Amino acid sequence: MDWTGLVSISLLFILLTVFILKMSSSWNNNSPNLPPGPRILPLLGNLHIMDLKRPHRTMLKLSKVYGPIFRIQMGFQKMVVLTGYNTVKEALVNQADAFAERPHIQLSDEIAEGFGILFSHGENWKVMRRFTLSALRDYGMGKRTIEDKIIEECSFLIKTFQSHEGQPFENTAIMNSAVGNIIVSILLGKRYEYEDPTFQRLLKLVNENVQLAGSPSVLLYNMFPMFGFLFGARNRVLNNRKELHAFIQATFIEHLKALDKNDQRSFIDSFLVRQQEEKKNETKRYFHNENLTVVVSNLFAAGTETTSTTLRWAMLLMMKYPDVQNKVHEEISRVIGSAQPRIEHRTKMPYTDAVIHEVQRFADIVPANVAHATTVDITFKGFFIPKGMHIVPLLSSVLHDESQWEKPYEFYPEHFLDSEERFVKKDAFLPFSAGRRVCLGETLAKMELFLFFTSLLQRFTFQPPPGMSKEDLDLTPAIGFTAPPLPYMLCALPRS
Repeated sequence: MDWTGLVSISLLFILLTVFILKMSSSWNNNSPNLPPGPRILPLLGNLHIMDLKRPHRTMLKLSKVYGPIFRIQMGFQKMVVLTGYNTVKEALVNQADAFAERPHIQLSDEIAEGFGILFSHGENWKVMRRFTLSALRDYGMGKRTIEDKIIEECSFLIKTFQSHEGQPFENTAIMNSAVGNIIVSILLGKRYEYEDPTFQRLLKLVNENVQLAGSPSVLLYNMFPMFGFLFGARNRVLNNRKELHAFIQATFIEHLKALDKNDQRSFIDSFLVRQQEEKKNETKRYFHNENLTVVVSNLFAAGTETTSTTLRWAMLLMMKYPDVQNKVHEEISRVIGSAQPRIEHRTKMPYTDAVIHEVQRFADIVPANVAHATTVDITFKGFFIPKGMHIVPLLSSVLHDESQWEKPYEFYPEHFLDSEERFVKKDAFLPFSAGRRVCLGETLAKMELFLFFTSLLQRFTFQPPPGMSKEDLDLTPAIGFTAPPLPYMLCALPRS
């Protein structure tokens, strides 16, 4: 190598070193206005102390040392973590506008490209969210029409459980299919048979991406995107996205062929009608194909994975705690009998309602929440947080806040019951997050959870397979962006 090459490499090394030291020193200063946090190492940040499989657990431990607001750095990515009900509520609800953005995370940006709802920004997010909420309501969210669809799907689900004739089976694909059909009925105006290969492939793509999104490989890629060639998970996520988007695009092209603005049958139809209306105006366009593809992808993933995961936790917990299951059975028999469960029964079934809420709290299926970002420079509880800062409102710390829950780390339905066995709402029950970025489908999810859970418990007693006791059931969550139960076998025994 000649002298010029050596000088170039030396200069590059010096510049890189200065950059790394500058990045770390900006957090390691002792400014009283910055949130406290562990010392940051050059290049690594705090990666050396993080549990990369379950980073939220490290964050919970750090909150015991540094308080409810602290800073960490993952590689070059700086973030502020908010923990505990009071702190998270203050940020997301009381100062909602200041914490309403999404941060720029490498893989999220590559997946969404700024479109859709989940990872979009600014005006695009506002327009898409407003339209989506309106369209979801138009297609029955929170109304009798979607309740009837869920009840119809319950009958298909019950028949599938009955087909196993009390023998052990694994329920992931079945529950994904049942729940997936509800959001599909809104998006596409149809339902799929559970065995449909296209449907199963779409569900597999979504589930795999949700789990990969929380993997150590993707976490490291987001920290060090320049080393993307080392992380195979990133390519799998993008390939899955490409396949899912190709299906969605082909689907809305078919809808466009038969589009009748006077007979809109699905979410896609409504979007395409707005697209045509927008083309007549000179305003900035939002209702384009890229937004449609990503919005449908967001809704399909969010509308399937989290509710299905919660229901699978519910069945596992019923096997683990048969006394709780027995009390649910008793209340169903007393209040509903053999009639079809409906939403109107919920207010008359405080124990069942409490159990469903406690499943959501205990399962803690989105422990780190979806990341937020600040929209302005803000002084929050005495600490300065700059505009654009990556914010982690740690939901796990809210759902396990020792100041809010009597037994935060136990499965205890009585958290939601008063001394007279009446259902009690809890302010710290925030499984859907809160504020401007609260889950769009919260109303739909609550309806699905009650109807699916109650319909299944009306018909079946869930038990572990022969030879396995309730003590053998593992409540360790799987690794991923969400926290589903590890795959398990169950027996669905018909109730007389």
